[in-house]
Amino acid sequence: MPGDTAPVTGDGEGVSGPQLARAVLDAAKARREAAGRPRRRTATGGDGERRLRGYSGPGPDPRDPQPLGAVLNRLVKARGWQQPAAEATVFGAWERVVGAEVAQHSRPVKLENGELTVEARSTAWATQLRLLAGSLLQQIAREVGHNVVRKLHIHGPAAPSWSRGPRRVRGRGPRDTYG
Repeated sequence: MPGDTAPVTGDGEGVSGPQLARAVLDAAKARREAAGRPRRRTATGGDGERRLRGYSGPGPDPRDPQPLGAVLNRLVKARGWQQPAAEATVFGAWERVVGAEVAQHSRPVKLENGELTVEARSTAWATQLRLLAGSLLQQIAREVGHNVVRKLHIHGPAAPSWSRGPRRVRGRGPRDTYG
């Protein structure tokens, strides 16, 4: 029969069965390496661990759905975002961090190098917050972690400025005529 002849290799010997499969596989590997194609990546998770294949079964498994908070906590820890996340908590949860009454009369303005600038609604509240600075620092440390805020700068509301503008008049500016 014409289809019964085995292919002939370079040494003239007939190859069939498993030897033929191995020869074809080796030839395919050689062509791929010659073409310079990158090998397929293995199935790994985001943290470098090898992903499990198949069904997870009845017991707990890392492939099971996870709560969003747990996933975010792992991501923050893996990326080293603990410090920026704690700093953002000072601004995002100001009322929870310092209490409702203090938060009603103040707001955080800026946090740089562990120094938090707080603007009070009035000069009386600025004075009160300066007196409470020690306990505020303890509350902030208890809520967001130690060494996130090391020092407080508290100031009152910003006063209007007459130093710039289209109707600026040279001189000492408004004194007893203001108000």
